[in-house]
Amino acid sequence: MIWDVAEIQKPRKKDLHLDTPYNTDDAIEARGVRKIYKGLGGEPDKLALKGIDLSVPKGAIFGLLGPNGAGKSTFINILAGLVVKTEGTATVWGFDIDKNPRQARASIGVVPQELAVDFFFSPAESLEIQAGLYGVPKAERRTLDILRALGLEDKAGAYARTLSGGMKRRLLVAKAMVHNPPVLILDEPTAGVDIELRRQLWDYVVELNKQGVTVVLTTHYLEEAEALCDSIAIINHGEVVACEPTPQLLSRIDEKTLIIRPQTEISNIPDSLSELSLDLRADGQLAVHYSPSTMDMDTLLARLNDAGIRIADLTTEQSDLEDIFLQLTYSAEDRA
Repeated sequence: MIWDVAEIQKPRKKDLHLDTPYNTDDAIEARGVRKIYKGLGGEPDKLALKGIDLSVPKGAIFGLLGPNGAGKSTFINILAGLVVKTEGTATVWGFDIDKNPRQARASIGVVPQELAVDFFFSPAESLEIQAGLYGVPKAERRTLDILRALGLEDKAGAYARTLSGGMKRRLLVAKAMVHNPPVLILDEPTAGVDIELRRQLWDYVVELNKQGVTVVLTTHYLEEAEALCDSIAIINHGEVVACEPTPQLLSRIDEKTLIIRPQTEISNIPDSLSELSLDLRADGQLAVHYSPSTMDMDTLLARLNDAGIRIADLTTEQSDLEDIFLQLTYSAEDRA
């Protein structure tokens, strides 16, 4: 499928986001954002957000990760105007969500995790209604252009309840784009969809980003975040535990694994290497876990050679985002 992204990104005459009151390079900025849900029936209050400080640069694909219940959806709903924060400040495209709520909401499009579609309306009708809610004049609406870009043109007049799960996902993206927002938030957009649709959606997101749209996504597919995102923030227990460019974040774990295939099979690890972290795998390969900051590769190879291990082949395994995610979220839980 070829996404006609240019059709979606045609500017309207009176886009609300073109004139912002603040000169900022950030599409989203949050400072000290807290949210307390009042307990009901004698239940204690719940502190959902402990003080979020976060900046999302304009033009970025920004990953917002965290385990279930970490506070991601609460933060997104605050930005979208669906939840009222308890403390702090936040801006979307330079508009303060408290001082300029209408402009802030017009500058953001949210694709929710739930498949919340209007089952008795067609996709075209749903987009027209959504555009009307955002005050887009009829003459400036691009309903068919958006549906065409998302491969839904032939379903424009069908009842939404007849659409497949993947088509409903695309319809949610279409609804989020009716007012041409400069910021698009995707909350678990590929949850429960097949591999082909996931690829199509991410291809579309990348192309949309190339047109200048800032994309914020949450996902449990960490390999997707690693491949797509310029920067990643990890939220756990209502606070940001990491926020860095993706390459820098991936370098945070000071651990590598060296996989060695010996020239001759070894049945046990030599005593002279007992202080090292080694695993003898079932296939005869030797996994050596080491910290580059405390032992360089030359020293490690010399130690193996002195122990009588001759190397036929070797490879290295780098830490990936999942390693860092588990380390940071585990550490945060351990501190709580």
